[in-house]
Amino acid sequence: MDDNGNGGTVGHGRVVVGTDGSDNAMKAVLWAAREAAVRHRPLVVVYGTQIIIDVSREVLDKAMARVEKEYPEVPVTPLLNRATAAESLVETAGDDDLLVVGSRGLGGFNALLLGSVGLRVAARSRVPVVVVRGTGDEAERPGAPVVAAVRNDGDRAALYFAAEAAKLRAAPLHVVSACQFLQNVGSTATVVDDVNQVARGERETTSRLVAPVREDYAGLDIIEETVPATSAAGTLVEMSGRAALLVMGARRPRNRIGSPLGHVTHTLLQHSACPVTVIPRV
Repeated sequence: MDDNGNGGTVGHGRVVVGTDGSDNAMKAVLWAAREAAVRHRPLVVVYGTQIIIDVSREVLDKAMARVEKEYPEVPVTPLLNRATAAESLVETAGDDDLLVVGSRGLGGFNALLLGSVGLRVAARSRVPVVVVRGTGDEAERPGAPVVAAVRNDGDRAALYFAAEAAKLRAAPLHVVSACQFLQNVGSTATVVDDVNQVARGERETTSRLVAPVREDYAGLDIIEETVPATSAAGTLVEMSGRAALLVMGARRPRNRIGSPLGHVTHTLLQHSACPVTVIPRV
């Protein structure tokens, strides 16, 4: 629960980031350091490897030196873990921590296809996970919003996380419900006999979710939008190209055959043009 008592996920723990020495990992380390700076949190840089070799210390030293140079105000601690990269991050994160990981490391293209560390961490973590995608300059886009993808009450924690992230960035919060109306024609649309009524219901749900956030973040510029879409994932990927951060709840299907994450979450983690924060749904 956060300071406002609203059941959100904004805590006061550490920012924990993984590194493996790759350029993508360094981009994640710097993103995490910037986030630690604006949130006034300590940073932990984790290198998980089952074989302890000299390069392990070199990787951590390189990351530490870069953080200390660019964000000297951030307390930073290196951590070498003998588990795999994903296990190291999940094990290290405490209840109030924020996990950060790059979109792809030294595993290359095949590792990305088979499921990156980011995907595995997002599927298992009990705390918010940021997968750092995009070019790395999203935080520098003037006026770029934080986008929160919502559908129902299960996304309340994601919405509060997004509101806090927007406040810290002095950015607007864009709350989006991307609904696949056209796909529902002949089913839901037939029941209500009016697609406009479906849209109205979605807007009402979104407004109800946003109402307490407007109270708790009175000075925040909040935009609500219900988007009719043939593909919710495609719509959010397109929006990510204009966003500083995209925040969504983790949908983990009960049937774990295939991806342990829902289709939309999986697609965003693979194709978003900005960092994606995945919030555990309770």
